[in-house]
Order: sequence, then structure tokens, then C-alpha cells
Amino acid sequence: MKIALAGNPNSGKTTLFNEITGKTEYVGNWPGVTVEKKEANLKRKFKVGMNLGNQKGGQSESGKNRVRVVDLPGAYSISPYTSEESITRDFVTGESPDVIVNIIDATSLERSLFFTTQLMELGIPVVIALNKQDILKKSGNAIDVKGLSKELGCEIVETVANDSKGLDELMGKAIDAASKKTQSSLEFEGLGSPEEDKLRQQKIKQITIKYLKRAKSPSEITTSDKIDRVLASSLWGLPIFGLIMWAIYSFSINGLGGSLSDYLNESLFGETIPNAANAFLEGLGVHPLLQSLIVDGAIAGVGAVIGFLPLIMLLFFCLALLEDSGYMARVAVIMDRYFKKIGLSGKSIIPMVVGSGCSIPGVMAARTVEDENERKITTMLTPFVPCGAKLPVIALFAGVFFPGATWVFPAIYVMAGVMIVLGGLLLKKIFKFESKSSFIIELPSYKAPSLKHAVKQMMNQAKAFIVKASTIILVMNTLVWFMQTYSWNIQVVEDPGASILASVGGIIAPLLIPLGFVGWQMAAAALTGFIAKENVVATLAIMLVASEEAISAPGGVLSEMFTPVMAISFLMFNLFTPPCFAALGAIKSEIGSNKWFGRAVLFQLAVGYTVAMVVNQLGTIILYGELANGFVASLVVLVIVVGVVTYLIKRKDKSVGVYAHATK
Repeated sequence: MKIALAGNPNSGKTTLFNEITGKTEYVGNWPGVTVEKKEANLKRKFKVGMNLGNQKGGQSESGKNRVRVVDLPGAYSISPYTSEESITRDFVTGESPDVIVNIIDATSLERSLFFTTQLMELGIPVVIALNKQDILKKSGNAIDVKGLSKELGCEIVETVANDSKGLDELMGKAIDAASKKTQSSLEFEGLGSPEEDKLRQQKIKQITIKYLKRAKSPSEITTSDKIDRVLASSLWGLPIFGLIMWAIYSFSINGLGGSLSDYLNESLFGETIPNAANAFLEGLGVHPLLQSLIVDGAIAGVGAVIGFLPLIMLLFFCLALLEDSGYMARVAVIMDRYFKKIGLSGKSIIPMVVGSGCSIPGVMAARTVEDENERKITTMLTPFVPCGAKLPVIALFAGVFFPGATWVFPAIYVMAGVMIVLGGLLLKKIFKFESKSSFIIELPSYKAPSLKHAVKQMMNQAKAFIVKASTIILVMNTLVWFMQTYSWNIQVVEDPGASILASVGGIIAPLLIPLGFVGWQMAAAALTGFIAKENVVATLAIMLVASEEAISAPGGVLSEMFTPVMAISFLMFNLFTPPCFAALGAIKSEIGSNKWFGRAVLFQLAVGYTVAMVVNQLGTIILYGELANGFVASLVVLVIVVGVVTYLIKRKDKSVGVYAHATK
């Protein structure tokens, strides 16, 4: 049996999906979060004792007894306007689900019923989940559920997906409707074609007036409206957003999260665990090389990354609270004013917010942008937002070179915003296009954020972080340790400079001279970062483990490799060059063209390289009054970059519309 979850964006579909399947798909209190269909089996507890055709309910997960739930992207109409709406339309019309559970936002009944009535005309059983009942009751409004159910001719169940209220009844009625092939009795005479949508809307308005009892007039100014006059205003919106983000980063990075990370890095993984492991392995008589692999490779590398876990957990807990309150939808409105000037719309901020957790879903969320040009540019710019994988790198260099400074993390994100704006302007100049898309977004009412939801989001991020550390990063640590310990003739080396890692890093090192980076160690750390950004921290930890000092200690061993200016420059290089391999795969998939994928990678490489070069060379002159390493080489590279960009802009000036036709 296949159950499809369909409804408008931000109606609570994914929250409901997670509750009935046990999955942990990303949810957010704004439209456009779900961009592809998700499938999972219905939890056993929802099937026990229910009618599943000729099978005994809930006793097996095979054959007809398996109930599959499909979470579809939000849609306002059966006629698709965006690519994700097309996924929903194609599924409900072509995949023949046994029943459609239509999730309706009870606080937006009239808007939701447009899609509902279209679903009912497909000949598939429909059961309505009248969701967000808690918010509806707080508003003082009420819906005559029995009357509405009779009018529409289908079962309606009141639900609060966040608290799992009504879900047992909902799934029971959905399975029953699917088993009995219950059809809707709804008939709208003369409303079968898209041309008569106005008549459909008029009929829906009559139904809404009849069954929705409002406590206040829809035109009355609400508390949310009054708050928005300040938080979403053109004058105060951006400064308030900056202040809120500074408070979150200050608490998460420099406050409680920073204290816990310091303990893990310096005490637990810096001394306690390595000492205990060495004593244990020595007691077993383990060969020194194997002992070094375990302690100096696995524990030192993975521990250096895991040490920043509290920081990341607290950060995403705070961001989840902010998202769930309804504020992030306002951020999109605030940013729309600025994004329009670089050829994008406020809708582009949604992929970037999602990308702050991981670039992969962030890049995928770019498909919510309707305009082809804007979607490609959004895909190229989204990885500039520091994701969870980059946070340990930022935290490491911030803790070592700027201990206690509360401005570092906010400054990094401000820099990311600046690079997105400048990158957007540059791409707009090169490819000659104008923003033509309209920006319409639902602003949900402000609400007290759910601690349960925030904890779930935090634990999901922690789980993903730990899994990554124990798989990809662990494998890379083992490889890095091996390459640093052995030479090409598989002999143990006393001097790491004679190792395989040094020779590989030495090949890449000349390319980093214009940036002011001298030495194979920096090249090796940067190289492993392209596989997973956390590897930068792990690689440095393995290479410097011989110092018997935590690499995160302020003024410690890293200070011998980097000046503060070089540290910022190295951060810029790792933040703005192409993301990890997995994210690059997502970019290639979403951008839909090998040619444009190549352009995206070259653009990101050029931006990261140039920014790092300018920061180090210019910063060294300003702060230290001297020229940095590779100054002459950097001038040559800068001239080449300026020349290439100038050529591209002028070349496109001569051929109007090239960009518009390039995607055809």
C-alpha cells in the first residue's frame, strides 16, 4: 500500500512524515524545504489491528502488508509552476497511490482548499489532515470539521504533527479509505478545467465562509504584523538580523559550546584518551607502528574533529529554535531587497540557510528558484555559506589565533555574505541577465519554537557529524598517517619531509606560493579538505601530533606555521574554494550541464584562490609593514585574473542573450 502526503508548502507534511515513519528529514518553518519526494515504511504501531486488505494488519513487513509513505514537495496547484511542484503532480497523477493524505494548514484554510479540491478530482481516495490545530485555537478561530467533511465528502482528522496528536486516527482512516477505495463525493459543476480556476476559487471562498468561524477580521492587524514592521523593515531588518546571529554565535562558539570544546580538545582527546590508549596498547605489547597508527592517526585525527562537536550541536540547536519561530521567512523578505540587485530573489536565501547545515541539501534546495538563470547562480553561490563541515576549521583557527574574540564567527559569515553579493554581481556582468522572477513567500505567524524539534535537529546534525568522522575522516586519517610515516619505497621515515605526504604536498605547494603559503604541510591539509572539509583539522592534528600539544591551544604549535593574517587567508581558501566531493556531485546533478558544472567549479576555485591571496598579501603589508611570501607571483596572478574577468565581461557585452540561450 502506498500513501502519498501532499499539501501546500509549510503545511507540516515533513513533520508528519517523520512522526509516522521515524525518519529525520529536514524540516523548517518556511516553504520550499522539501524539494524531492522522500519514501519510508509506516511505523508498525500505526498498522496494528488495521485493515490491510486480506492480510493480517501489522504482522509482517513484506508483500501487501507493507505500507509505504511518500512525502511530496509542497504544491499550491496540480498545475506545476516550479520543478518541485512537477514532482508532486507527476506522482499523484502517474504513480497511482492507494490514498492521498492531504495535509492542510488549518490557519490557511481557503488557500489550502484550492489544491484539495483538485486532488479530489483525480479519482484517488483522499483523507484530510487538518494540521496546526494548536495554532488555530490560539488564534481564537474555529472550523466546523463535521460540516466541512460532509461538504467535501471525505474524512477529515484534526492533527498537531509536532506533538503526534491525531496521527493514529489519521493513519487508520487513510488505510481504511485505501482498502475500501473510498472516493470523494465532491462535485464542482463546470470546474474541471484550469481555465475556470476563478470559479473554483469563488466556490472555495463560499465553503470557507460557511465553515470557518473567525474571531477576528482577516484585515485586522495582528501581533505578528506589528512585529514584522520592525524585524522585516528596510531600516532595521538587516541590523537586527546581524545582532541575532552575533548573539547565537557568541553563545554557541565562545560561550558554553566553546568551553565544552576546549575541554574535549585539550583534556579528553588531548591527554586523557591518548595517554590511556598508549598505556593500554603498551600493556598488550602492540607493535609501535600499529600503536602510532591508532593513537597518532585515528585518535588524534578523529578526536581533533569530534572535539568541536559541542560547538556544532549548540549552534544548530539555536538555529533550529530561530527557524521554528517563523523568523527565517522574514530573513528571506529582508534579503530580497538586496538579492534583486545582484540578479537573484529572496527565494535564493532559502538554499543558503539550508546550506548552513550542509551544502548538499542547500544546493538541492536551489531548485525552488523558478528562473533558470537565478537557479544556476544560486547553485554556484550557495557553497560559499559556511556549512557544518567548515565550522571545525573556523573554530580551530579562531581559538588558536583569536582566543575569546566574539567577532570572528560573525565576521566570517559577513564575509561569506559579501562574497555572495560580489560573486552574484560578477556573474550577472559576465552572463548578462536580469532578475525577472517575482518573489512571493508565506510568512507564518510567530510562535514559541519547539524544544523537541530543536533537540531533534541538533541530534541529527550530531549523528551525521559522528558518522562522517567515523567513516570518511577515519579512512582519510589512516591514509594521511600512512603517507606521513612511509616513503615511496615503503620505508619508515624519521623526517616527515621525506615522506609520501611531503612529496604529494610538494607537487601542489608551488601553486599556493602566490597566496603566501610555503610548505608541503599547508598544501597537504588543503588537499584533503576537498574530500571533506573536516579533514583539514584532522590532517593538521596528525602532522603536528609529535608536538604533544593540542593543536587548538592558543599560541600553540599552529602559530609556528601561520601568522594571524595567514590563518585568516587559509580560512578564506578553505571556505570559498569548491566544497567537498559529495557537494560537488549535488551541484553537478542540480546544474544539469557538464559545461555549467565546469564553470561553477572554476568560478569557486578562482574566488577562493583570489580572496585568500589578496587577504594575505594586503593584510601582511598593512599589519606588519612588510611583503608576504610570493608577493611578485601574486601580482602576476592578479593581473591574469583581472584580465580574464575583463575579457569575459566585454565578450558578453558584444553578444546579448548568450546566457539565455546557453541552457537550451
